[in-house]
Amino acid sequence: MPFFALLSIYSIWRVWQNQESKWLIVIGVCIAFVLQSHYLGLLLIPTLGIFWILTFYKLRQGKINPKYHIRYTIYGAILFGLLMSPLVIFDFRHNFINYNAIKLFFTERQTTVSARPWSALPNIWPLLQDVATRLLAGRNEWLGSWVSVGIVASLLLLIKSERFKLQDRSLKALILIFIWLGVSLVGLGVYKQHIYDHYYGFFFPAPFLLFAGVAQTLITRAKIRGLWLVSTAMVFLVYFNMLDNPLQYPPNRQLQRSVEVANKIKNEASGQKFNLAVIAERNYEDAYQYFLERDKAGVVDIDPLNYKATRTNQLFVVCEMPMEKCNPTNSPKAEVANFGWSKIEEDWEVMGVTIFKLVPAQ
Repeated sequence: MPFFALLSIYSIWRVWQNQESKWLIVIGVCIAFVLQSHYLGLLLIPTLGIFWILTFYKLRQGKINPKYHIRYTIYGAILFGLLMSPLVIFDFRHNFINYNAIKLFFTERQTTVSARPWSALPNIWPLLQDVATRLLAGRNEWLGSWVSVGIVASLLLLIKSERFKLQDRSLKALILIFIWLGVSLVGLGVYKQHIYDHYYGFFFPAPFLLFAGVAQTLITRAKIRGLWLVSTAMVFLVYFNMLDNPLQYPPNRQLQRSVEVANKIKNEASGQKFNLAVIAERNYEDAYQYFLERDKAGVVDIDPLNYKATRTNQLFVVCEMPMEKCNPTNSPKAEVANFGWSKIEEDWEVMGVTIFKLVPAQ
């Protein structure tokens, strides 16, 4: 997603600055890949739309016929439609599951998004600090705050500088990146649920490019002082990023763990059908269920509307939390609650997780 998001921004830059309308075809391809990665890729579209309109206006004022701009826009839209068609066909064959999920997301705005963009304004600065902390500052909140202040202050000083005219391509590049980041922050600001790091995929390169652009301009314009400022900032950033480098920690072996846990459940189920639940902070049943379904192990999802046919005589609960926090018989998880009153018949430890076998309580 970050790659195709960056390629789409580079493409609109070529369209905007060089009037190379053929790059609109590349944008159509990129947006299709971005949206199939995550629905938040929709927040790229306003940025691309702004500079599409600016280019169209510029072409109308110049000597280049804007019909080529429209023509390649249509070509890009056709390619976008073709690349999205498998998803549309899938939805059509599966009762529009994705369409209904998106519809629910935007209609139940009290828990998902706000319909008022201005409500995001109080959240922009905290979000910018959060982005700088997670992506640039090695998760150090103190450094992330200073990086945010430094980037915003540097941009304001550069824009006010008499030597930095609007016709300067460097300033235009910074404006494009700044709008890309700004629109993204506004979009995330109206989002009411928890924001995970992978949600940043559609603008992931923007903070790095913005920092690099500001650093290059400072060195070019301020010479020695700019070099000292950038060098000092880089020393801190490299140091704090190395402190939290993931290579310091052993791998969690999620794939192997999922396979081992699934195999253990399959063996203990003894060929009988069973229900499955996972108790974890940030994980769901999908990984384990994939391997169980692949091996035709007899896993069944409990359907409250068809309870008798889908509720089995055994429920396997995978607890990824410390043992003292595992209380499978009283867990509020829907998969456990739907199973009804139960008791623990047996439990096992596999690669750091605990597997409980629950049976109906008599």
